[in-house]
Amino acid sequence: MKKKPQRSCVCCRTTRDKSDLLRVVSLADGSIVYDPTGKVPGRGSYLCKNEECIKTELKKAGRLSKGLRRSISDEEATALAQEMLAAAAKAGS
Repeated sequence: MKKKPQRSCVCCRTTRDKSDLLRVVSLADGSIVYDPTGKVPGRGSYLCKNEECIKTELKKAGRLSKGLRRSISDEEATALAQEMLAAAAKAGS
């Protein structure tokens, strides 16, 4: 039986299966994107699929920016929050 990869949420620090988390990636060109496939190349950080972790972290963007090793602007944080909340709601349905 194969082991499933484990990752930690940058907000609540809970360890879960990689497939149960949302991935945010810092690309080589400096942009930050939500990665629904989990396969986009770049520095990645993970958040739980619950609304509380997404909203809490993207308001502050402290641990997420530390995990990605770059600062996140308010515009980027807002865009990421909307995209990830939509994905979390879709996954919850």
